[in-house]
This record gives sequence, C-alpha cells and structure tokens, in this order.
Amino acid sequence: MQKNVTKNYAIGIILVALLALASMFIARIPAVKILSLSPLIIGILLGVLLSFFYHKKHDDIGLGVTFSAKKILRFGIILYGFNVSLAEIGQVGFVGVLACIFVVAFILIVGVWIGVKWLKLDREIALLVSGGSAICGAAAVLAMESSLRSEPYKGIIAVGTVVIFGLIGMFMYPILYVNNLIPLNHTQEGLYIGLTLHEVANVVGAGDAISDECAKFALITKMIRVILLIPMLLIVPLLFSQTKEGGKRHLHIPWFAFGFLAVVVLHSYITLPDSIVVLCKTASAFCLTMAMTALGLQIDFKKFKSAGGGAFVLAFILFVILCVGGFFLVQGLIHYGYF
Repeated sequence: MQKNVTKNYAIGIILVALLALASMFIARIPAVKILSLSPLIIGILLGVLLSFFYHKKHDDIGLGVTFSAKKILRFGIILYGFNVSLAEIGQVGFVGVLACIFVVAFILIVGVWIGVKWLKLDREIALLVSGGSAICGAAAVLAMESSLRSEPYKGIIAVGTVVIFGLIGMFMYPILYVNNLIPLNHTQEGLYIGLTLHEVANVVGAGDAISDECAKFALITKMIRVILLIPMLLIVPLLFSQTKEGGKRHLHIPWFAFGFLAVVVLHSYITLPDSIVVLCKTASAFCLTMAMTALGLQIDFKKFKSAGGGAFVLAFILFVILCVGGFFLVQGLIHYGYF
C-alpha cells in the first residue's frame, strides 16, 4: 500500500514537472515572448488542455498533482521574495507606497463587496479575483488559494480573469500613450502602470514598450504591490474563519508568508552572489509554474461554467476601476507635487 502511495506521488510530481519545463521552454519562443506570456500562464493552459487525462488517471497521479498545487506552490512563493528588495521600494517614496496600499486595499474591499453583494458570487471566488487584480495577478491568486484552501476550480476562474484583463491592459496602455491620450511623462506613466496592471509580466511588457525609465519605475511600483501580499495572506484567513452558516472552521495561518518576508529582508540586507539569486528566482518561477500546471489539471469544467461568467464581470469592473481611478489618482499626486 505504501509503495503505491509513493508511486502515485512520484508519477504525479514528475508529470507536473515535465509540463512546467515545457511551459518555460514555450515561453522563450520568440513568437510567444513578444506577447509577454509568462510560464505560469502557459502552464495553466497546458494543464487545462490535459485535464481530461488527469481525471482519467486521478487514482494513479492525483496525490502528486495535489502536492504540486499546494506544497510546491508555497516553496515557490517563499523564493519569490528574491524579486523584491526594500531598497527598490524606497525609490518610489513614502507617498508612492501609500498609493500602492490604497489601490490594493480599495480594490480588495470594493471587489469583494461587488462580487458578493451585487453579483452573488461565492465569497472565495470574489476574493481570489479581487486579490489577483489588486496585487500581482496569478501569483497572488495561487498564494490566496493555498491560504484559503479553496477548491481548484475557483483558482482557475480567478487566474483566467487576471490573465485576460492583464493582457488587454499591457497592449492598451502603450497604444494610448504613444497617441498622446495619456498626458504623463515617463516616470509618471511608470507609476500609473505599476499601480494598475495585474501581472509583473504585464507591467514589464507595457513599460518596455514606452521607455527604460518607464519600465524601471513601473516595476519598482509593482514590487510594492507584490510585497503587500504578506499582510493580505495574514488577514484573509481571519476574514474567512467563519462558514456561511455562521460556524467556525479551522483557521489556516499561511506560514509561508513569513518565509516570503524573511527572504525579502535577507535579499535586502545581505549581498548574495548573483548566481545564487538567479538560481533562486529560477527555482521560484519553476515551482510556481508547477503549481499553475497542477491547478489547470484539476479543473472541473462544470463548476467553472456555472461560476465563471460572474467572475469575469467582476474582473472587468475592477479593470475599469483600476484604469480610470488609477489615472486620476496619479493626476492627483502630480497636482500636489509628489511626482
């Protein structure tokens, strides 16, 4: 019996790892790279395409796939801290940090309220969509999904929404800017992009299309939103400690969030060899791609179909709020002489 369990774990993990490697290879193909599609997104697409195979072979590979979606994910989130440093955050300034906190908090609160009260969405789906829009796209959805221990289809829905609207924004912002429809200089545009776009890849893609200065400031601003993942992961379990029936359920404290914070501090104050930092960043990307692939494999299309429409409406509303509200927020900061 133990031998069969070990085999189930091994086959499932190896399958997910191979698909993750394939995703990272596909992401490097020039025709794909120009679209700024990250390996995480490609991984979830491959997983969804092969989900029929997973459900047929669930008894043989299910344990390994679930392990990849939960445990390996947390290791990837911890290592993701090597993408952030406190020195970079300081370049945006105190007001810039406050602007990021405001955007994240506002989108989370408004998103959950609209999703639950207006669109009658499941609370966890509303929170996952809002968190992905507010913080850092798919990575935030994965981390929150692990913290909430929600069903895989909910994470799939949320990821799908942030991918679509993040890509739309990545192509839309540069087009509007070069046609002089966004009256900002390169640094101000970088702040706008970093405050409002979903994925890190979206921010880099949109910023690079304008200028190096824009891309750098956009990425630094985005990293502040990424680091706000830590307090969110600590607050979310408290908000969801009650069931819909009013009873208490077990409170899951996301200890990996402390690991993420520890890595950020380590990366900020201790100078490690570049080779080690690059290795850790690559390992993080690989682990997160594995988790996304595993999530895709576990999709339940019946549940996806029943809840997906409302989630996309919510994501669209939040995208509009980010685009329009974010622009006026930046204009307000400029008016008062902060940027």
